Amino acid sequence: MLMRNMLAILCISFFANFVCAEEFKPSPNKKMDWKFDGITGSFDRESIQRGYKVYKEVCAACHSMNRIAFRNLQDVGFSEEDVKQIASSYQVKDGPNDLGEIFDRPGVPSDYFIAPFDTKEAAAASNNGAVPPDLSLIIKARHDGANYVYSLLTGYQNGEHDENDLYFNPYFSTGRLAMAPPLSEGMVEYDGARQATVENMAYDVINFLQWAAEPELERRHKLGLKVVAYFIILTVFFVLTNNRIWSKLYKKK
Repeated sequence: MLMRNMLAILCISFFANFVCAEEFKPSPNKKMDWKFDGITGSFDRESIQRGYKVYKEVCAACHSMNRIAFRNLQDVGFSEEDVKQIASSYQVKDGPNDLGEIFDRPGVPSDYFIAPFDTKEAAAASNNGAVPPDLSLIIKARHDGANYVYSLLTGYQNGEHDENDLYFNPYFSTGRLAMAPPLSEGMVEYDGARQATVENMAYDVINFLQWAAEPELERRHKLGLKVVAYFIILTVFFVLTNNRIWSKLYKKK
């Protein structure tokens, strides 16, 4: 009797979890027009620079970018002096020195972006038990990465959350996540006439993250076009040569 009751409870629990899992289906990603898309895609460097500002002032409080060095910012239009100034604004742990001690020093361009937390445990304790992922490859690590992350950043439902402090977002796989809405109107001060709306900030930071995940994109596209052009020329040459050879054979017959 006890065994039958236990089996019944397990079956009910299984089907209840199955039904709950089937109840929610994430919304389709918003489709944006990205300059880096397509075989001729390229980077919008002005947007990437603004996106770095959004990352630095908003995202970097929780998310690391361990694969990006300060010197890499020169690839998107920052000057050497800009990079030195940005790097020196951080304190980097180094050592040991001659006394065997670890010490802090100003950052240099060859240093990598500084992580906000020293350990995963510290990150989880500060983020409702969830460890914020490193953003270096986040665009490549998610299906339809650029559109997905953009949809996620702009998809919060007015900051609504449940009793467990999980925030509602229809683009997340379960519809609820521990990350609070990271962007709000005007939280970053842009230069020029561009407005710091949630949509604009999300668009710019996605351009920055796409560059970070695939900095060789432009070189790869240019090489691809050269290879295609080479094969087109080679094909034309092969066809002309082939026709000339066979035309001579036909004349002999």
